[in-house]
Amino acid sequence: MDKSNDSKPNARRPGDAEPGDARQHGRKQADAPAEAGGRPTLKTIAFMTGLGVTTVSRALKDAPEIGEETRRRVQLVARQVGYRPNRAGVRLRTGKTNVISLVLNTEEQIGGFVSDMIYGISEHLAQTPYHLIVTPYSRNNDPLEPVRYVVETGSADGIIISRTEPDDKRVRYMLERGFPFATHGRTEVGTEHAYHDFDNYAFAQEAVKKLLGLGRKHLALLAPPSSLSYYHHMRNGFVDAMAEAGLAEVPFNTVTVDHSIEQIRDRTLQLMQRGNRPDGIVSGAGGATFAMVAGIEDAGLKVGADIDIVSKQSAKLLHLFRPELHVVNEDVRLAGRELARSVIGCIDGEPAEALQSLSSPGPVLARGE
Repeated sequence: MDKSNDSKPNARRPGDAEPGDARQHGRKQADAPAEAGGRPTLKTIAFMTGLGVTTVSRALKDAPEIGEETRRRVQLVARQVGYRPNRAGVRLRTGKTNVISLVLNTEEQIGGFVSDMIYGISEHLAQTPYHLIVTPYSRNNDPLEPVRYVVETGSADGIIISRTEPDDKRVRYMLERGFPFATHGRTEVGTEHAYHDFDNYAFAQEAVKKLLGLGRKHLALLAPPSSLSYYHHMRNGFVDAMAEAGLAEVPFNTVTVDHSIEQIRDRTLQLMQRGNRPDGIVSGAGGATFAMVAGIEDAGLKVGADIDIVSKQSAKLLHLFRPELHVVNEDVRLAGRELARSVIGCIDGEPAEALQSLSSPGPVLARGE
């Protein structure tokens, strides 16, 4: 039983307002002690609840010796006043920062990918003591540098990375140092680690089947860069589905989904002017599909009539652009939530096999479906 309130001089007496009374909270919030600048502290919550600072601290940490009613009351008041723990103090006491670092390429694909990833991670972290910081880097720089900085400075308790490669040096670096991390994408480093991935193999297979069902026979693939893990998954799914149908692909390897809009548009125009042009294309990214449609129309052709496209997208924008497109949605917010869960599990010492997840693609959708 929680008796931490029994001996406090400001404990509730008969006739006093209930601890959850809005008028009492309003009165005490106005007079409650706070740091310079108005930031609420443990003393602020203690003042408002009539509890000791030690009891408040333990209640915020879900300490088992604190009663359930007291914990709920303290945590409610903490949310109401916008309390946030002092991370410097936490680090001094525990050696932890309560920070997760999301290392992101500053040129990640358009269409809401970055914002949805951050939203998903933040959504999960809101239920925990952890906070998110974004550590950016440019693809022109060594992607290991921001990871090495976080690890060497101890500026976060865990790291999330994306754009994984089969033999990813960032993954090897963190495994060698025993630093907690999770990856958006799988690797082939030979050691199990936490990850969340989208099944790009299955996506490419379903896309090919959809185009074949529409009567298309001459198919091309607009793929990711060949250095990335998901290129191999997507490419293998496409090639296997084409082989099963007894078809040969139309090569489209002069451009990737990472090229600029202008480059994709120009190369698509060149492709569509060839005698052996495709009548169906599988696109690995929604942003690239915008540019590809422009190139097709530059060639005087029409999507849905002369050619069909099945595109993966992370933001539901393509049907607003051209309703004739066929799309498969990738839930990047779900990926963010899964990655946050995985990296925290890694920090807590859970086995890597329990921190791995793979999202299956949904159906290929036409407009209105």
